[in-house]
Amino acid sequence: MTFKSTLFVAIAATAAAIAPAFAGDHGDKDKMSYDKKKADIVDTAVNAGSFTTLVAAVQAAGLEETLRGEGPFTVFAPTDDAFAALPEGTLDNLLKPENKDQLAGILTYHVVAGKTKSKDLAGKTLTVATVNGADVEIDGTDGVTVNGANVVKADVWASNGVIHVIDAVILPPAEGGES
Repeated sequence: MTFKSTLFVAIAATAAAIAPAFAGDHGDKDKMSYDKKKADIVDTAVNAGSFTTLVAAVQAAGLEETLRGEGPFTVFAPTDDAFAALPEGTLDNLLKPENKDQLAGILTYHVVAGKTKSKDLAGKTLTVATVNGADVEIDGTDGVTVNGANVVKADVWASNGVIHVIDAVILPPAEGGES
């Protein structure tokens, strides 16, 4: 299993845990309702084909069931290329069973409770708590970035939330462990 796959699993699990704190009706009831026929976040990521590493990481971190949960979740999902850009050996190290907690911490740092649409971020600068418990900085004043990672595709809808595709893996502050 690759580091990328493990990272996604951890992120997904964290999102499921904190979703109630970030959730809310943003006033657009029809657009906020979920299409129950759509795939959940995990299946949506699998079907996209560019999140193999993230999905493997989510599974390695034990977060798959959480990300398949009711949600809603907002996942800032790094692509396979984003995982490939990590320093050599980082992903393989994180995917080791003894680093499961660290991997889960990184993955859940990519998940926010609730369903946040790109239009909710446009023109704003926000500090938002992740499922991990640490905050991310979202800047929607010129495109959208999350801790400096660019959102390259927004609003990929799933039955239990939304995925915003990012071009880098973001790391929580003071992780304290090896990466």
